[in-house]
Amino acid sequence: MQGRVVRTSHQSQCLSDNPLGDPCERDLYVYLPPQYDGTRRFPVVMMLAGFGATNHSIASWSPWQPNTIELTDQLIADGRCKPAILVLPDCFNRWGGSQFVDSDGTGRYQTYLADEVFSFVDAEFQTIPKREGRAVVGRSSGGFGALRLGMDRPDVVSVIGSHAGDAAFEVSMRPMLTSAAIAIDLAGGLRAFAEDIPAVGPKNATQFDAIFVLAASAAYSPDPTSFPFAQIPMDPATGELRSDVWARWLRHDPLERIEASTAALETMSLIYVDAGNRDEHGLHFAARMLDEALRKRGLPVHYEEYEGGHRGTSWRYEVSLPQIVEALQGPA
Repeated sequence: MQGRVVRTSHQSQCLSDNPLGDPCERDLYVYLPPQYDGTRRFPVVMMLAGFGATNHSIASWSPWQPNTIELTDQLIADGRCKPAILVLPDCFNRWGGSQFVDSDGTGRYQTYLADEVFSFVDAEFQTIPKREGRAVVGRSSGGFGALRLGMDRPDVVSVIGSHAGDAAFEVSMRPMLTSAAIAIDLAGGLRAFAEDIPAVGPKNATQFDAIFVLAASAAYSPDPTSFPFAQIPMDPATGELRSDVWARWLRHDPLERIEASTAALETMSLIYVDAGNRDEHGLHFAARMLDEALRKRGLPVHYEEYEGGHRGTSWRYEVSLPQIVEALQGPA
């Protein structure tokens, strides 16, 4: 690598009282481009991991292909991407992912990103410390987190990148509820499942769907009164939809939030959206609907659909990052 990676940590105030008892001191990876010499300021791209992964996953070494940090370094060194600082925060929790939103069931993860991580990085490194110099990107649940951060906190970012981000829940999320109900029922109910799954992890597809539904429920339909601090949107004994809980989920759907978030999204200089054309969760359908809804409102969306599925798509950053950094205020 021609740039360098700094691994540091941050003591969060807003996560200190999270109901799951997850750590409030979090590791943070910061990539500094080759041009970084302490005298110039650079834009910042915050990168959010997908469900079941964290910043360590993005930074993991492989003998066969570059990780995302190494890929970014290659792009910048080759002149295919303008220089930028990458920030990789940790928002993992007991259920495998916080969905990067504030919740009474998990903690204030969106506030952690918007108010603590950006401020910490601005204080420690030569960033462009304003929204015009900041982007947020992610894949899968990380793409959802990026969409929501741009919609909810346009004061901190001006560019959004969503690679197969969770959206259009009726199409992409609802089908997994039956599979999740099977695993939760076999475990003896939600509490029993929640007590066992963090220690052993999901062993099959139905258990993976179940822990995702638990994590998403803790984020979208929390119940702060009792463990596991979540209401799930189906009855695990019958698989039937609980319409009142599902309605709470839908209020978090980026597709459903576009109308109310139009003013925020109008301040973005770019909204990058893509997905593979055979995404196993139907998130290419969600991406198409997002593109249509954003375009209809005259919002600055760039949409791409490529040959592929949901997994193994970190290579898409080679396509998106040059466009995302180009849309930011450049080095000063």
